Amino acid sequence: MTQAEFLEYFDKIRARTRRVAALIPADRVEWALKSGGMTIGDLVRHIAVTEREMWAETVAGRPSRYRSHGRELADGKDAILALLDRLHAEAMSIFAGLTPAAFAGKCRTPAGAEMTVGKWLRAMIEHEVHHRGQLYMMLSVLDVPTPPLFGLTSEELRAIPPTPRSRSATTTSPT
Repeated sequence: MTQAEFLEYFDKIRARTRRVAALIPADRVEWALKSGGMTIGDLVRHIAVTEREMWAETVAGRPSRYRSHGRELADGKDAILALLDRLHAEAMSIFAGLTPAAFAGKCRTPAGAEMTVGKWLRAMIEHEVHHRGQLYMMLSVLDVPTPPLFGLTSEELRAIPPTPRSRSATTTSPT
């Protein structure tokens, strides 16, 4: 994946996360599934802070600055969404500012592993998608309707009648 392709793809990933985060009820931002667990707000702050303070710092050749995902960073829904947007813009500026050689090169993770920048940034996307799934689940527990990721819910997809496949699509021809 080129740097330009990565930037475009990750912006789409973040747009889907942002769309779900915007649905958090303002009075449930600090709600958690269990005592001592991450709150919904913690999850959004965590996504924002790790992107900027860990992944972006790492690819820039600097040590991770991640220290917290607590309310002291942003308290309340509007503040959390603003933090998510601001830190994403800062991180994207760092990602876009990498030289082609740096983007194709290696970085050292906070755990001390050396890996290609592309692989490290793919891990960032996987991390975000993992936590977005938690957001979906927590909002579901709160009976907050959430949008389907790609246009249809599973119920809507199952309701579409099957269409006959052409013979060439279901069989292979002898060679």
